[in-house]
Amino acid sequence: MEELIFRHMQTVREMTLKCLDETPEEIAGIIPDGFSNNIHWNFGHILFIQERLALEVAGEEMELAAKYPEYFAAGTKPSDWKSEPPSLIEIREELDTQTERLQKLRAGRLDEPLPEPFTNRMGLTFRMTGETLLFSFYHEALHLETIRQMRKLIRAAE
Repeated sequence: MEELIFRHMQTVREMTLKCLDETPEEIAGIIPDGFSNNIHWNFGHILFIQERLALEVAGEEMELAAKYPEYFAAGTKPSDWKSEPPSLIEIREELDTQTERLQKLRAGRLDEPLPEPFTNRMGLTFRMTGETLLFSFYHEALHLETIRQMRKLIRAAE
């Protein structure tokens, strides 16, 4: 079952990377009407949240640069950025290597209990490390769909 979970993680990430590669950089900073974030933020948020759910919630050190939370944690938005965030190129590189890195760190450990139950913003409570990793796939897909909707709105406004 673990192999299937990791294959699914890779499939979701390949979809995300394909979407990123198909997104012109010149539209990545546009915030369409009705949104508080842009495409750039969404890709960074996908990266940061999967790292947080796979490692930090399990009581382990995240391996992303310390600057990522200030730009891409839940509740952040580009209008609050005080300096230049990690570039889309940096985010893409991290997204590309994250799945293999997390797979190695989580292999054989998906059934480990979390140090304490974790309740997310949706009110869902997780008790096992595998649960938070599995939820990160759903989260990634939600933001991937948001990115697709944003691209449509931006193109329609051109």
